[in-house]
Amino acid sequence: MKIRIAFMQLLPGKDLNENLDIGKKACIEAKEKDADIVLFPEMWSDGYYLPQDKNELDQLSISGDSDFIYEFRDLAKKLQMAVGITFLETNDPSPRNSVIFFDRYGKKILHYSKLHTCAFDDEKVLSEGDDFYVADLDLGEGTVKIGSMICFDREFPESARILMLKRAELILAPNACPMEINRLSALRTRAYENMIAVATCNYPEGQPDCNGHSTLFDGVPWQQEEGSRDMCVFEAPGTPGVYVAELDLDKLRAHRSGDIMGDKYRHPEKYGILSDPDVRDVIGGEFVHW
Repeated sequence: MKIRIAFMQLLPGKDLNENLDIGKKACIEAKEKDADIVLFPEMWSDGYYLPQDKNELDQLSISGDSDFIYEFRDLAKKLQMAVGITFLETNDPSPRNSVIFFDRYGKKILHYSKLHTCAFDDEKVLSEGDDFYVADLDLGEGTVKIGSMICFDREFPESARILMLKRAELILAPNACPMEINRLSALRTRAYENMIAVATCNYPEGQPDCNGHSTLFDGVPWQQEEGSRDMCVFEAPGTPGVYVAELDLDKLRAHRSGDIMGDKYRHPEKYGILSDPDVRDVIGGEFVHW
């Protein structure tokens, strides 16, 4: 089964209504390009604008059942195309950085909030998410199990690892930062070590601190007849656009069934330190607790 993913590498407008209009037109373009899934960059509802004043931030946030979100739900159903829409979500005590995925019937199948917020920077005003989730996405020809992580989540191997352990095959990752060799290498590694496809949608050049280069890593680092191969099957340029790339799910599933990565040779009984929230450093083999 081939899955066509549309990367909405777009410049946002000046407000919610303008972003709704830009986003809906881009969805129609994606459908014309035969996309099965649409993915927006991080926090599309306000163009990743994060005022530090709580009142202003709260006013910008919207709920998961707002008119803005429902417009994309209705569009997914009308176009018979899955849509992953990102937004600054109303939440107590502070908003969240979230994404909701609607399937081609307009049914909400996954709602994820960024767990690893950039609390060292402007995202310190946000609340973090609770967990990583997976869902079966019906594409007509068959289903694919999807999960999501958002931008900084990729820097933590645990994010993709948990999604893999929950049997995700495709991670759909909204993004808003410069995609350079180190961040791209992290995405490549998440795909390689988990035998999982990773699709990342970024804002284009012209958006502050962003440079495009949305990518699809298909999670298949080698094949018997080819040997080693490049898992990056798509990388967008820096310019704005609706870019569509194809994932060969059958090829990924064949690799997952026959290779040694993922969960096949893990030793979770030896990883206790990973789940100890008090451990902050290891020096000379001794635990240091802060």
